[in-house]
Amino acid sequence: MSETATKKKEPGMATLVIVLFAICAATALLLGLTNYGTAPFIAANNEKTTQEGMAAVLPANSYDEVEYTGGDAMVQAGDAGYVVEVKPATSFSGNLTIMVGVDNTGACSGISITSTGETSGLGSNASKPDFQAQFVGKTGEVKVTKDGGDIDALTGATITSRGVCEA
Repeated sequence: MSETATKKKEPGMATLVIVLFAICAATALLLGLTNYGTAPFIAANNEKTTQEGMAAVLPANSYDEVEYTGGDAMVQAGDAGYVVEVKPATSFSGNLTIMVGVDNTGACSGISITSTGETSGLGSNASKPDFQAQFVGKTGEVKVTKDGGDIDALTGATITSRGVCEA
């Protein structure tokens, strides 16, 4: 047998590119179909979370969207006051969304973390009732104790605590 007969023919560069393209195209198609199929459920879940957050911070019979010059979403909570959905610039992960209730006197009626990407066991503790209760009744600028305020920061999560205060 000759030397050339025993060598295995290796695929060419074009074959490798075509196979890789086919794998990428199939993966992209599957991801797109999954996103398309789950989008309505995700939207419904987000709306439910928003409604629960509003009810938690300022209960009202109805919530009506209000137009104003700020960048956050604001709704009027009947005659009780307003609910503002805030995304503070200061947070550890940058993915923090908070519902803040403001009663007719201008005081905070409550906060609710509706979306977070904070570290589990540290920044995610901002969702705990004990931490959130510190904000009820506060007016004006709110700060953690390290910054001269009266909000006790979460242990190991001062940046997240500052973000919630900013909200």
